[in-house]
Amino acid sequence: MDNRSEVNAFILLGLTEAPVFQVPLFIMVTLIYLITLVGNLGMVALISHDSYLHTPMYFFLRNLSLVDFGLSSTIIPKVMTGLLTGNKIISYNGCATQLFFFVTFATIESLLLAFMAYDRHAAVCRPLHYTTIMTSKICVYLVSGAHIWGFLTSAIFIGNIFSLSFCRSNVIHHFYCDIPPLLVLSCSEIHMTETVVFIIGSLNASFPFLVIFFSYLLIFITVLKIRSADGRQKAFSTCASHLTAVFIFYGTVTFMYFQPSSSHSMDSDKMVSVFYTMIIPMLNPLIYSLRNKEVKNAFRKAMKRQCLQFDHPIN
Repeated sequence: MDNRSEVNAFILLGLTEAPVFQVPLFIMVTLIYLITLVGNLGMVALISHDSYLHTPMYFFLRNLSLVDFGLSSTIIPKVMTGLLTGNKIISYNGCATQLFFFVTFATIESLLLAFMAYDRHAAVCRPLHYTTIMTSKICVYLVSGAHIWGFLTSAIFIGNIFSLSFCRSNVIHHFYCDIPPLLVLSCSEIHMTETVVFIIGSLNASFPFLVIFFSYLLIFITVLKIRSADGRQKAFSTCASHLTAVFIFYGTVTFMYFQPSSSHSMDSDKMVSVFYTMIIPMLNPLIYSLRNKEVKNAFRKAMKRQCLQFDHPIN
């Protein structure tokens, strides 16, 4: 790959080039990252230590929190470094590595959201068979498959993109190494690369979307058959958090990647990417904790245990 490239490093322009905004943005991004770390790692710890949450739904949620932690950690530390020190240089191999893990985590998250929708479908539509449908072994297979496909997708993307020649410029008009701004810098023929990226990207988006769509279509039909208002409310409440996360995730992905390259605007892409790489990983644990009684109860129990240990320390 290095032999075909005219550059050995890239310059990330970052969120802004205005010096007056560097410190305020650094503080804001740092707070977002801290909230993301505390929220997602806290969710992982809470689910791991509370036996009541050892169910398929929370198994997927724990993995989603780990993926959100990985996604934000792939992007934000480099952004923070650039804002604090002004060093916006990223090596050629560092750029490839960042893009690799970004695509991996984004692909895994998309599949996890689909598996969580199928889990909700099984819980609402086939409650008597739920334990036989969503067994521990099947959940492990699904999550393992998501990770394998995520790494495979990244390998294909990296192989295609970084086999191109980058001789026009080494300035990336973005705050991280992403596919559209990298393709703009290439002086090679990129039609085949764009085709590969579009086909695999469409597959990665369409398959989970169809799973989510039909799962919730069947859920909606089943809920309408429930006669009691309390029953319908309970069924909808079990899906509300997941639906919120789905709408936010797929809304930003569709806007960012499923439009012609000619219609991309650098400023709008940056705004959407901030939401996609920073805000969503921060919001997901908040969405699932604030709208989920089981998570809130588990959190209260954990706090009570900590208070008891503080009041009665072991000698």
